[in-house]
Amino acid sequence: MTSPLPAISGLADLAGRYDAVLSDVWGVVHNGVEAFPSAVAALAEFRQAGGKVVFITNAPRPSGPIVEMLDRLGVHRGAYDAIVSSGDATRTMIAKYRGKAIHHVGPATEDDALYEGLDVRRTGADEAEVVVVTDLDTDDDTPEMYRTRARLWLSRKLPMICANPDRVVEHGDKIIYCGGALGDLYAAMGGMVLMAGKPYQPIYEEAFRLAEQAAGRPLDKSRVLAIGDSVRTDATGAAQFGIDLLFVTGSIHAAELDAFGKPDPQAIADLVAPSRAHMAGFLPRLSW
Repeated sequence: MTSPLPAISGLADLAGRYDAVLSDVWGVVHNGVEAFPSAVAALAEFRQAGGKVVFITNAPRPSGPIVEMLDRLGVHRGAYDAIVSSGDATRTMIAKYRGKAIHHVGPATEDDALYEGLDVRRTGADEAEVVVVTDLDTDDDTPEMYRTRARLWLSRKLPMICANPDRVVEHGDKIIYCGGALGDLYAAMGGMVLMAGKPYQPIYEEAFRLAEQAAGRPLDKSRVLAIGDSVRTDATGAAQFGIDLLFVTGSIHAAELDAFGKPDPQAIADLVAPSRAHMAGFLPRLSW
Protein backbone atom coordinates (compact mmCIF):
# COMPACT_ATOMS: atom_id res chain seq x y z
CA MET A 1 0.00 0.00 0.00
CA THR A 2 1.33 3.44 -1.00
CA SER A 3 1.46 6.09 1.72
CA PRO A 4 -1.08 8.89 1.15
CA LEU A 5 -0.23 12.54 0.65
CA PRO A 6 -2.21 15.42 2.10
CA ALA A 7 -4.23 17.53 -0.30
CA ILE A 8 -2.56 20.81 -1.22
CA SER A 9 -4.35 24.14 -1.32
CA GLY A 10 -2.98 25.08 -4.74
CA LEU A 11 -0.03 25.12 -7.12
CA ALA A 12 1.58 27.85 -5.01
CA ASP A 13 2.34 25.21 -2.38
CA LEU A 14 4.67 23.45 -4.85
CA ALA A 15 5.74 26.16 -7.28
CA GLY A 16 9.11 26.91 -5.69
CA ARG A 17 10.26 23.33 -6.30
CA TYR A 18 9.77 23.44 -10.08
CA ASP A 19 11.06 25.40 -13.06
CA ALA A 20 8.57 24.05 -15.58
CA VAL A 21 5.16 22.44 -15.77
CA LEU A 22 3.94 19.99 -18.40
CA SER A 23 0.18 20.32 -18.01
CA ASP A 24 -2.62 18.23 -19.39
CA VAL A 25 -5.33 20.37 -20.98
CA TRP A 26 -8.73 18.65 -21.20
CA GLY A 27 -9.92 17.95 -17.67
CA VAL A 28 -7.31 20.23 -16.08
CA VAL A 29 -7.58 23.56 -17.92
CA HIS A 30 -11.03 23.15 -19.51
CA ASN A 31 -13.82 20.59 -19.81
CA GLY A 32 -14.48 20.87 -23.53
CA VAL A 33 -17.18 23.49 -22.99
CA GLU A 34 -15.49 26.19 -20.92
CA ALA A 35 -12.20 27.00 -19.25
CA PHE A 36 -11.61 26.50 -15.54
CA PRO A 37 -10.71 30.07 -14.48
CA SER A 38 -8.76 28.96 -11.39
CA ALA A 39 -6.56 26.67 -13.49
CA VAL A 40 -5.85 29.34 -16.10
CA ALA A 41 -5.01 31.82 -13.34
CA ALA A 42 -2.73 29.33 -11.57
CA LEU A 43 -0.65 28.64 -14.66
CA ALA A 44 -0.44 32.34 -15.45
CA GLU A 45 0.80 33.01 -11.89
CA PHE A 46 3.40 30.25 -12.25
CA ARG A 47 4.67 31.84 -15.46
CA GLN A 48 4.74 35.33 -13.92
CA ALA A 49 6.95 33.91 -11.17
CA GLY A 50 9.42 32.74 -13.81
CA GLY A 51 8.19 29.20 -14.49
CA LYS A 52 7.52 27.77 -17.94
CA VAL A 53 4.33 25.97 -18.96
CA VAL A 54 3.93 23.53 -21.84
CA PHE A 55 0.51 22.08 -22.55
CA ILE A 56 0.74 18.37 -23.36
CA THR A 57 -2.52 17.05 -24.74
CA ASN A 58 -3.90 13.91 -26.33
CA ALA A 59 -6.08 15.97 -28.65
CA PRO A 60 -5.86 14.29 -32.08
CA ARG A 61 -5.20 17.53 -33.94
CA PRO A 62 -2.04 19.56 -34.60
CA SER A 63 -1.35 22.24 -32.04
CA GLY A 64 -2.38 25.17 -34.30
CA PRO A 65 -6.14 24.46 -34.19
CA ILE A 66 -5.86 23.70 -30.47
CA VAL A 67 -4.59 27.23 -29.80
CA GLU A 68 -7.67 28.55 -31.60
CA MET A 69 -9.92 26.28 -29.51
CA LEU A 70 -8.28 27.47 -26.29
CA ASP A 71 -8.83 31.07 -27.33
CA ARG A 72 -12.54 30.36 -27.83
CA LEU A 73 -12.86 28.62 -24.47
CA GLY A 74 -11.20 31.45 -22.60
CA VAL A 75 -7.73 29.99 -21.97
CA HIS A 76 -5.62 33.08 -22.58
CA ARG A 77 -2.14 32.79 -24.00
CA GLY A 78 -0.53 34.19 -20.88
CA ALA A 79 -1.16 30.82 -19.24
CA TYR A 80 1.26 28.82 -21.40
CA ASP A 81 4.44 28.99 -23.44
CA ALA A 82 3.86 26.18 -25.93
CA ILE A 83 1.67 23.23 -26.84
CA VAL A 84 2.43 19.73 -28.07
CA SER A 85 -0.42 17.42 -29.04
CA SER A 86 -0.93 13.77 -29.77
CA GLY A 87 -1.91 14.98 -33.22
CA ASP A 88 1.56 16.49 -33.71
CA ALA A 89 3.23 13.22 -32.70
CA THR A 90 0.79 11.08 -34.71
CA ARG A 91 1.40 12.92 -37.98
CA THR A 92 4.86 11.35 -38.07
CA MET A 93 3.23 7.91 -38.03
CA ILE A 94 0.70 8.80 -40.73
CA ALA A 95 3.43 10.27 -42.94
CA LYS A 96 4.71 6.72 -43.54
CA TYR A 97 1.53 6.13 -45.57
CA ARG A 98 2.13 9.06 -47.94
CA GLY A 99 0.39 8.42 -51.27
CA LYS A 100 -1.61 5.53 -49.81
CA ALA A 101 -5.18 4.95 -48.67
CA ILE A 102 -6.18 5.36 -45.04
CA HIS A 103 -9.53 4.75 -43.34
CA HIS A 104 -10.52 7.54 -40.96
CA VAL A 105 -12.64 6.90 -37.84
CA GLY A 106 -13.85 9.93 -35.93
CA PRO A 107 -15.76 13.16 -36.59
CA ALA A 108 -16.10 13.63 -40.35
CA THR A 109 -14.34 16.99 -40.75
CA GLU A 110 -13.29 18.20 -37.29
CA ASP A 111 -9.91 16.46 -37.49
CA ASP A 112 -9.04 17.28 -41.12
CA ALA A 113 -6.01 19.28 -39.99
CA LEU A 114 -4.38 16.02 -38.89
CA TYR A 115 -3.86 15.06 -42.54
CA GLU A 116 -2.94 18.40 -44.08
CA GLY A 117 0.13 18.10 -46.31
CA LEU A 118 0.55 14.35 -45.73
CA ASP A 119 -0.79 13.28 -49.17
CA VAL A 120 -2.99 10.41 -47.96
CA ARG A 121 -6.34 9.36 -49.42
CA ARG A 122 -9.28 8.76 -47.09
CA THR A 123 -11.20 5.69 -48.24
CA GLY A 124 -13.41 2.90 -46.96
CA ALA A 125 -11.86 0.16 -44.86
CA ASP A 126 -12.14 -2.32 -47.73
CA GLU A 127 -9.33 -0.62 -49.66
CA ALA A 128 -7.32 1.13 -46.94
CA GLU A 129 -3.88 0.12 -45.69
CA VAL A 130 -4.32 1.52 -42.19
CA VAL A 131 -7.10 2.69 -39.87
CA VAL A 132 -6.57 6.12 -38.27
CA VAL A 133 -8.74 6.79 -35.22
CA THR A 134 -9.06 10.32 -33.88
CA ASP A 135 -12.15 9.67 -31.73
CA LEU A 136 -15.45 7.86 -31.93
CA ASP A 137 -17.76 9.26 -34.62
CA THR A 138 -20.10 10.94 -32.12
CA ASP A 139 -20.00 11.73 -28.41
CA ASP A 140 -22.87 9.30 -27.82
CA ASP A 141 -21.05 6.29 -29.30
CA THR A 142 -19.58 3.43 -27.28
CA PRO A 143 -16.67 1.23 -28.36
CA GLU A 144 -18.89 -1.85 -28.53
CA MET A 145 -20.83 -0.22 -31.38
CA TYR A 146 -17.68 -0.60 -33.53
CA ARG A 147 -17.11 -4.34 -33.04
CA THR A 148 -18.56 -5.34 -36.42
CA ARG A 149 -16.47 -2.74 -38.23
CA ALA A 150 -13.40 -3.82 -36.25
CA ARG A 151 -13.88 -7.41 -37.44
CA LEU A 152 -13.46 -6.18 -41.02
CA TRP A 153 -10.30 -4.28 -40.09
CA LEU A 154 -8.96 -7.37 -38.36
CA SER A 155 -9.81 -9.64 -41.30
CA ARG A 156 -7.72 -7.38 -43.53
CA LYS A 157 -4.93 -7.22 -40.91
CA LEU A 158 -5.07 -3.43 -40.86
CA PRO A 159 -2.92 -1.71 -38.24
CA MET A 160 -4.64 1.04 -36.26
CA ILE A 161 -3.01 4.40 -35.57
CA CYS A 162 -4.83 5.87 -32.58
CA ALA A 163 -4.35 9.63 -32.52
CA ASN A 164 -5.98 10.03 -29.09
CA PRO A 165 -4.90 7.48 -26.46
CA ASP A 166 -7.42 8.79 -23.90
CA ARG A 167 -10.16 6.28 -23.03
CA VAL A 168 -12.60 8.82 -21.62
CA VAL A 169 -12.74 12.56 -21.10
CA GLU A 170 -14.86 15.05 -19.20
CA HIS A 171 -17.17 17.00 -21.53
CA GLY A 172 -19.23 19.53 -19.63
CA ASP A 173 -21.03 17.46 -17.02
CA LYS A 174 -20.66 14.16 -18.91
CA ILE A 175 -17.95 11.56 -19.37
CA ILE A 176 -17.57 10.47 -23.00
CA TYR A 177 -15.50 7.80 -24.72
CA CYS A 178 -12.39 8.73 -26.72
CA GLY A 179 -10.23 7.06 -29.35
CA GLY A 180 -8.18 5.12 -26.82
CA ALA A 181 -11.26 3.11 -25.84
CA LEU A 182 -11.65 1.97 -29.44
CA GLY A 183 -7.93 1.16 -29.51
CA ASP A 184 -8.42 -1.02 -26.44
CA LEU A 185 -11.26 -2.90 -28.17
CA TYR A 186 -9.21 -3.51 -31.30
CA ALA A 187 -6.17 -4.66 -29.32
CA ALA A 188 -8.36 -7.06 -27.31
CA MET A 189 -9.61 -8.51 -30.59
CA GLY A 190 -6.01 -9.13 -31.68
CA GLY A 191 -5.42 -6.01 -33.78
CA MET A 192 -2.20 -3.98 -33.89
CA VAL A 193 -2.58 -0.54 -32.29
CA LEU A 194 0.03 2.23 -32.52
CA MET A 195 -0.03 5.40 -30.39
CA ALA A 196 2.31 8.38 -29.93
CA GLY A 197 0.48 10.56 -27.39
CA LYS A 198 0.48 10.25 -23.60
CA PRO A 199 1.70 8.09 -21.89
CA TYR A 200 4.22 7.31 -24.64
CA GLN A 201 7.65 8.92 -24.69
CA PRO A 202 7.70 10.87 -28.01
CA ILE A 203 5.20 13.47 -26.81
CA TYR A 204 7.02 13.95 -23.47
CA GLU A 205 10.37 14.33 -25.18
CA GLU A 206 8.94 17.05 -27.42
CA ALA A 207 7.22 18.79 -24.49
CA PHE A 208 10.47 18.78 -22.50
CA ARG A 209 12.34 20.20 -25.52
CA LEU A 210 9.79 23.00 -25.78
CA ALA A 211 10.09 23.74 -22.05
CA GLU A 212 13.88 24.01 -22.36
CA GLN A 213 13.45 26.23 -25.41
CA ALA A 214 11.11 28.51 -23.47
CA ALA A 215 13.54 28.60 -20.53
CA GLY A 216 16.52 29.22 -22.78
CA ARG A 217 18.59 26.68 -20.88
CA PRO A 218 18.76 22.98 -20.00
CA LEU A 219 16.27 21.82 -17.37
CA ASP A 220 16.64 19.20 -14.68
CA LYS A 221 13.80 16.67 -14.73
CA SER A 222 13.68 16.78 -10.94
CA ARG A 223 12.42 20.36 -11.30
CA VAL A 224 9.72 19.60 -13.87
CA LEU A 225 6.15 18.86 -12.77
CA ALA A 226 3.45 17.05 -14.71
CA ILE A 227 -0.16 18.02 -14.01
CA GLY A 228 -2.94 15.68 -15.07
CA ASP A 229 -6.22 13.98 -14.26
CA SER A 230 -5.74 10.50 -15.75
CA VAL A 231 -3.87 7.62 -14.16
CA ARG A 232 -3.59 5.75 -17.45
CA THR A 233 -2.07 8.62 -19.43
CA ASP A 234 -0.85 11.46 -17.19
CA ALA A 235 0.37 9.48 -14.18
CA THR A 236 1.88 6.65 -16.23
CA GLY A 237 3.49 9.09 -18.66
CA ALA A 238 5.01 11.16 -15.84
CA ALA A 239 6.37 8.02 -14.19
CA GLN A 240 7.93 6.70 -17.36
CA PHE A 241 9.47 10.07 -18.20
CA GLY A 242 10.80 10.47 -14.65
CA ILE A 243 9.02 13.61 -13.49
CA ASP A 244 6.72 14.35 -10.52
CA LEU A 245 2.94 14.46 -10.79
CA LEU A 246 0.31 16.84 -9.42
CA PHE A 247 -2.90 14.81 -9.66
CA VAL A 248 -6.21 16.57 -10.38
CA THR A 249 -8.95 14.42 -8.86
CA GLY A 250 -12.06 16.37 -9.88
CA SER A 251 -12.35 15.25 -13.50
CA ILE A 252 -12.71 11.70 -14.85
CA HIS A 253 -12.11 10.16 -11.38
CA ALA A 254 -14.27 12.68 -9.50
CA ALA A 255 -17.13 10.34 -8.58
CA GLU A 256 -15.04 7.39 -7.40
CA LEU A 257 -12.77 9.65 -5.33
CA ASP A 258 -15.51 11.94 -3.96
CA ALA A 259 -13.21 14.72 -5.15
CA PHE A 260 -15.47 17.59 -4.14
CA GLY A 261 -16.72 15.99 -0.93
CA LYS A 262 -14.48 14.22 1.56
CA PRO A 263 -11.78 12.51 -0.54
CA ASP A 264 -9.77 9.75 1.11
CA PRO A 265 -6.03 10.41 0.59
CA GLN A 266 -5.35 6.67 0.85
CA ALA A 267 -7.84 5.89 -1.90
CA ILE A 268 -6.19 8.48 -4.14
CA ALA A 269 -2.72 7.08 -3.42
CA ASP A 270 -3.94 3.55 -4.17
CA LEU A 271 -5.54 4.64 -7.44
CA VAL A 272 -2.35 6.29 -8.68
CA ALA A 273 0.03 3.61 -7.30
CA PRO A 274 -0.10 1.18 -10.29
CA SER A 275 1.36 3.92 -12.51
CA ARG A 276 4.41 4.18 -10.21
CA ALA A 277 4.17 7.95 -10.47
CA HIS A 278 5.76 10.06 -7.74
CA MET A 279 2.83 12.22 -6.66
CA ALA A 280 3.79 15.67 -5.37
CA GLY A 281 0.21 16.32 -4.27
CA PHE A 282 -3.42 16.28 -5.31
CA LEU A 283 -6.33 18.69 -5.48
CA PRO A 284 -9.83 18.62 -7.04
CA ARG A 285 -9.26 21.49 -9.48
CA LEU A 286 -6.04 23.23 -10.37
CA SER A 287 -5.75 26.56 -8.59
CA TRP A 288 -3.01 28.85 -7.34
